[in-house]
Amino acid sequence: MATTTPSAPLTRRLTGHRFVEAAGRFGPNWYAAVMGTAIMANGAHALPGAVGRALGAWAALFWVLGFAGLLTLTLVRLAGRLHHERVRPLDDASVAVFLGCPPMALLAVGFGALGAGEPLLGHQLALALDVVLWTVGTGYALWAAGAVMYRLATRYGTARADAAPTWLLPVVAPMVSAALGPALIPHLPAGQAQLTLLYACLAMFGMSLIAVLVLLPTLFGRLAHEGPLPPALVPTLFLVLGPLGQSVTAVTQFAAHGPVAFQSFALLYGVPVIGFALLWLALAGTATLRGLRGGMPFAMTWWAWTFPVGTCVTGAAGLYARTGLVAFAVLAVVLYALLATAWLAVTAGTLRHLPRFTAVRTA
Repeated sequence: MATTTPSAPLTRRLTGHRFVEAAGRFGPNWYAAVMGTAIMANGAHALPGAVGRALGAWAALFWVLGFAGLLTLTLVRLAGRLHHERVRPLDDASVAVFLGCPPMALLAVGFGALGAGEPLLGHQLALALDVVLWTVGTGYALWAAGAVMYRLATRYGTARADAAPTWLLPVVAPMVSAALGPALIPHLPAGQAQLTLLYACLAMFGMSLIAVLVLLPTLFGRLAHEGPLPPALVPTLFLVLGPLGQSVTAVTQFAAHGPVAFQSFALLYGVPVIGFALLWLALAGTATLRGLRGGMPFAMTWWAWTFPVGTCVTGAAGLYARTGLVAFAVLAVVLYALLATAWLAVTAGTLRHLPRFTAVRTA
C-alpha cells in the first residue's frame, strides 16, 4: 500500500508559493542589470585625472548597488529553482545565450571590490572578494562559453534568421575574465605565479576573440539578408561593443602588468578596435533611435545599452593610461556620460515594468 510522507504537502505548498513562482521568472538575463550597475562603478573608477577622483564616492555607491544586486538576484534565482515550471536554460537556445551574464556579473563586481569598493572594504577583504568572484566567475564563464557554443553548433538547429547579437554573450564572458584577471597579478608571488595568470588571461583573450570572429559573420549576414531585428532585440546591437571594448581593456591591462612587449601590442590592437567600436556605436545608436521613434516597447534587452558601452569607457581610459593622449581621456568621459544616461533610463524602465515581469499567473 502506498504511503505519503508528511513533507509532501509542505513541498507542494513551497513549490507552488506565489513568491517561488515569481522568482522562477528571473532568468539569467536579469544579471545584465547587475553587470550594468557594476560597470557604472568600474567605469567611474577608471576615468582619468580629476574626473575619476571626483567620482570616487559615486563609484563606491554603484559598487554597493551592484554587490547588493548580485546577492539579491542570486538568492531570488535559488528560490526560483524550487518552482516546478522553471525553464532549464540549456534546453532553449534563446535562454541559454544569457548564461554568459551571471559570470560577467560576478567578475565585474569582484573587480570593483579592488577598485571602487576597496575604501569601504579595506584592502585584504577587497582582495579576498575579488579572488573568490574572479575564480568562480572564470570557471562559470569557461563552462558557459563551451556549453552554449557546442549546442549552437550541434543541437539547437538554429537557422541564420535566428541569429542575434545575444549569441555573443557566452563567448564574451572569458574576455571579461581576461580583462579583469590582471588586476590580481601584483598580489601573486613574482615569477611563475604571475606569468601563469598573465598568460592564462592571454589565452582566454584569444579564445574569446576567435569565437567572436567566428560568430560575427553569421550575425552580420543575418542583419544584411534577413531584414531588421524584432523590436525587442534592436537594443542588443549594442552587445557587439562588448567584445570590442573589453578586448581593448584586456590588452591595456596586459601592457600594465606584463612585459614591455605588450605595450606595443596594446596600441597596435587597441587603437584600431576602439575606432571600429565608435563606428558600431553610431550604427547601433541610429537603429535604436529609429526603433524608439517607432514605439519600441521596453524589454530587459535595454540593459544592452549599459555594460557594452562601459567596456568602451574602460578601454578608452586604458589607452589614455598607455599613451597620455588627451583625446582618449575625453572619449572616456563622453562615453561614461552616455553610459550614465542609459543606466538611468533603463533602471527607471525596469522598476516601472517590474510588476509586469513578476506577475503571477492566475487560473
